[in-house]
Amino acid sequence: MQETVCITGATSGFGWACAERFAADGRRLIVIGRRAERLAELRAQLGAVPIHAVELDVRDLSAVEAMVRDLPEGFRDIDVLVNNAGLALGLEGAHEASLADWENMIDTNIKGLCYLTRCLLPGMVARNRGHIINMGSVAGTYPYPGGNVYGATKAFVNHFSRNLLTDLVHTRIRVTNIEPGLAESEFSLVRFHGDQRRADAVYQGTEPLRPVDIAEIVHWVTTVPPHVNICAVEVMPVCQSCGPLAVHREP
Repeated sequence: MQETVCITGATSGFGWACAERFAADGRRLIVIGRRAERLAELRAQLGAVPIHAVELDVRDLSAVEAMVRDLPEGFRDIDVLVNNAGLALGLEGAHEASLADWENMIDTNIKGLCYLTRCLLPGMVARNRGHIINMGSVAGTYPYPGGNVYGATKAFVNHFSRNLLTDLVHTRIRVTNIEPGLAESEFSLVRFHGDQRRADAVYQGTEPLRPVDIAEIVHWVTTVPPHVNICAVEVMPVCQSCGPLAVHREP
């Protein structure tokens, strides 16, 4: 049976790499993103693979509901949902951060992920099969200065994933939270609002994870035997570790 994989945030980074990896298996793909030109480029690159491209902002619940309702024949029974759409914005302390950035991260990383999950899960439960893969982050476990709301959204993803497992224990549906560390993609460019110099500095002198590394892990968790659920995968490059606890000392 040819499985159908739905990937959000497919127009760059992890999402794009996941689409390429699943296409290599001949999986049927639903690729979702906000940039129509990038979706067209991805569709052309993937060639003959069955693909349904959707220009969509996951923050828009009515648009998500319409997308699910209007899926074409052959794409309606989704086997794997990769909730990849997400972003970090800013690195300022909480007392200086932009409320607009906070709202954007909450709306995308939390609400958008919930919208897709809630709209697609009933079909998976009815078919008694499926796999929800959420893109978390080590930032959801290990705090760092300026991580404030971004880290909090990824902590939500972590706990939401675990709670999904408890709700679905009577089914054959699997849930996995992928938690990458330092990874080079458009992530830092988005975080710094297009400042290429600041984005490049994040990876200077390191060998970070690449989107293809994460895509390989996402693919792997779908290929283990059906009775096996990989609950979470925390992955960092070898150049990264969790830091010591911070202690402020008065001069």
